[in-house]
Amino acid sequence: KKLSYIDKMKVKIDSPIGRRQYSKRLGCIEPVFGNITVNKGMNKLTLRGQTKVNAQWQLYCLVHNIEKLQNTMH
Repeated sequence: KKLSYIDKMKVKIDSPIGRRQYSKRLGCIEPVFGNITVNKGMNKLTLRGQTKVNAQWQLYCLVHNIEKLQNTMH
């Protein structure tokens, strides 16, 4: 039987290596999404189409990274 992508991910996360890697996500990835959505108020993509949505998301990330650079310079 062919496993679905969800089942493959469950197997991957339940392995000892997967648990270690996934636990690191909380400290490095989730704060970025939290900052972009809550602090910046950018919780919805307002454009349609893959190209436009990608461009809008990259702008959100650019704003986040510029703020990080500004905070390290002061």
